[in-house]
Amino acid sequence: MSASAAAASPALRFASTTPRLAPLHRPLRRRFPSVQCSLAAASGVRAPPELVDSILSKVKGTDRGVLLPKDGHQEVADVALQLGKYCIDEPVKSPLIFGEWEVVYCSVPTSPGGLYRTPLGRLIFKTDEMIQVVEAPDIVRNKVSFSVFGLEGAVSLKGKLNVLDSKWIQVIFEAPELKIGSLGFQYGGESEVKLEITYVDEKIRLGKGSRGSLFVFLRRG
Repeated sequence: MSASAAAASPALRFASTTPRLAPLHRPLRRRFPSVQCSLAAASGVRAPPELVDSILSKVKGTDRGVLLPKDGHQEVADVALQLGKYCIDEPVKSPLIFGEWEVVYCSVPTSPGGLYRTPLGRLIFKTDEMIQVVEAPDIVRNKVSFSVFGLEGAVSLKGKLNVLDSKWIQVIFEAPELKIGSLGFQYGGESEVKLEITYVDEKIRLGKGSRGSLFVFLRRG
C-alpha cells in the first residue's frame, strides 16, 4: 500500500467518512463564544461516575474497538445510551468540548483512520495515537501518529468548526498533511464531517457520526 493511498482516509475525521466524505448540509457560519467559565462550573448535569468508568473499562485494551466482539460493541452502545440521558443542554456551546482528546473507541474500525484501520492497514501501520484538539472558538486539529517499516509518521488535519444545532457540529477540514520520516506533503482538497455530541463532561466525550458510528473520546491531561 502506498503512503498516499493509506493517507486518503486519515484518522480523526471522527465520523463516517470517505476520502472526500459524504455530502452534508451547507455549514452554518456561527461561532463558539469564548470560554468564560471553568470546566467544573460548566458541567451542570453529571452522570453517575460508575457509568463513565463502565464505558471506559469496556473499551480498554480493545485497540479502539477493533478487538471487541459483536456483543461487546452492543454493551458499549447500551452504556452510551444511558450516558446520553445525562447530556447537558446545548453541549456544542459548552467549554467542556474544548481541550485535547484521545479516541479510545469507535464502533466502526475504519471510521477513525480509514485505510490505516482495515485488516491489511493494521498489518502495515502501527497506530500509536489518535488525537483531536478542539480550540476556542472554532478550530479542530486532528492527528494520527503511526509507525511503518521502522519510520515514524503522522497525518494531520486542521479544520473549522461550525454549529448546526444544539448537538450537531460540522467541521470543514483543509487538505491533510502526511509526514513519514523526513518527508512531508499536503495532498487532496477540503473535506467535511458531521458529528453529534451525545455526552460530554470533564473526563469523556461521546459522539455519533452522520452514518451512526459511535465514538468515545478520553480527555488528556
